[in-house]
Amino acid sequence: CKHYKYVNVHCFEGKTSFGMSVFNLSNAIMGSGILGLAFAMSNTGIILFLILLFFIAILSAYSIHLLLRSAGVVGIRAYEQLGNRAFGPPGKMLAACIITIHNIGAMSSYLFIIKSELPLVIRALLDSDENSGEWFMNGNFLIIIVSAFIILPLALMKQLGYLGYTSGFSLSCMVFFLISVIYKKFNIACPLEDTHLNVTPVAHGGHAAVNETGDFCEAKFFTINSQTSYTIPILAFAFVCHPEVLPIYTELRDATKKRMQGVANVSILAMFVMYLMTALFGYLTFYGAVESELLHTYSRLGSNDVLILCVRLAVLVAVTLTVPVVLFPIRRALLQILFPDKPFHWARHIAIAFCLIFVVNLLVIFVPSIRDIFGIIGATSAPTLIFILPGVFYVRIVPEDQEPFLSRTKIQAACFAALGFIFMVMSLSFIITDWVTGESRSGGGH
Repeated sequence: CKHYKYVNVHCFEGKTSFGMSVFNLSNAIMGSGILGLAFAMSNTGIILFLILLFFIAILSAYSIHLLLRSAGVVGIRAYEQLGNRAFGPPGKMLAACIITIHNIGAMSSYLFIIKSELPLVIRALLDSDENSGEWFMNGNFLIIIVSAFIILPLALMKQLGYLGYTSGFSLSCMVFFLISVIYKKFNIACPLEDTHLNVTPVAHGGHAAVNETGDFCEAKFFTINSQTSYTIPILAFAFVCHPEVLPIYTELRDATKKRMQGVANVSILAMFVMYLMTALFGYLTFYGAVESELLHTYSRLGSNDVLILCVRLAVLVAVTLTVPVVLFPIRRALLQILFPDKPFHWARHIAIAFCLIFVVNLLVIFVPSIRDIFGIIGATSAPTLIFILPGVFYVRIVPEDQEPFLSRTKIQAACFAALGFIFMVMSLSFIITDWVTGESRSGGGH
């Protein structure tokens, strides 16, 4: 640690095993976006979806390679410090602000899922049809309880490595979700008998009614329609885990760049398989009738389906256990800005976690339109974290004597950053188009 002249943090030996690190990183990648992937596939077709997902997975792995390479050159293992090294204090502030805003957006999207889904699950468990107004049917009370008794205690762990166990459990809940989606594919006949499903949704550019089931219940390999372009941002941000990469790298046992890249590659591969299977079997169950949120499509089959009830519960558990993992980078960013040279202190550690969870709860309870606001923020912060900053950091940080400014690798990194800019413009323009036309089609990623 002492050979680096730029280091002022993190001179401790990591203790987290390879497997636990994979669990944590996979959990960070696995966002609520997985619920929208079947809908994405219904608007691209199977082959095009596969190509896009593969392309995005490779890009995400390359992006982590750029980050690790930049971190390795200067021996720094904090995103904010890389910003500082590339552009001085403004760079540090920029990186910290983007991570904070992006991850608060992710936390609030998870709490939104809990707020909207948990009352429905409780109602189904109690077998009551309408909301009786009891406090335990109120989403606002429920997220406060979940935050206080589950999220806060986990967020108080001293190191991310300890969350490896809960991350593993969270991932196993999502594996259960995947198995159920596959099982349901063979249990649901395609032209859903339900009466109000007899009209094809807008997703298919308003074809005729489903009575012509031939066209409706066929898998499309390639399809382009008015919704196709919306799926690109949804997929582009499906592998966002970049704020968590460096904290996990810091805590990895026998940490080397190669070993950490291995953690990243295994996590991305696992999530690629998971995403592909969920999208494929979700799509092959409902074809054109799939909704932008997969669980809602199942709930139209009736709320008393026990398996779907268990799946909803499993997704809620997975989402709840991801919140603490997402909170760690925010706390780290805030510590870097507010207390840059102070050693670890429990009071600061606890106070920041408490304030963050408190603020996110307030947002989710009192600002229902916050999803739209975070849609815009996510469309800006995700491409910045995945594409723009890693590319720019690499060009600025890797010394000229190691790689000249016009070397192939630096030109690649610069093109990569430019690609992020294109993604950002695309997703922002889609969101604005949605607002102008009054439709809401672009799903959030992470």
